[in-house]
Amino acid sequence: MYVEINYISAERFWGRDQPFPSGVHISTNVNIVGVESRAEKLVVPFVVTIGYTPSVAQINIKGQALISGTSEELEKIHGSYKDKKAPPAILLQSITNTSLIEATIVSRSLNIPPPIPLPGIPPTQKPDKERPSYVG
Repeated sequence: MYVEINYISAERFWGRDQPFPSGVHISTNVNIVGVESRAEKLVVPFVVTIGYTPSVAQINIKGQALISGTSEELEKIHGSYKDKKAPPAILLQSITNTSLIEATIVSRSLNIPPPIPLPGIPPTQKPDKERPSYVG
């Protein structure tokens, strides 16, 4: 499977001189637009929208996933799409991973929070009272 990006659009709505509001929520929406058979492959066009709430920015990404495999595997994926069943998890994961990497780079250029959660440092806990040590 290969995922290619054909279009990226990003806009910052919040002024650069204004501090960002606290508690910005980021949502990612992946839409499969269709499934087409081409030369022993499936072409799966998609649109990914990353929205920020409150509305401080938006990122839109369009592209296509190219899937190769046996004719039986490709027919199964194509049939599932026609029957309006959920796409394979590996397809959604590949599209999401590729799109989030590109969106993270764009978010840095716009100086907006990245669309992926960054690891946080857990707060240190202060002991309530000193505990005796049993190590001798």
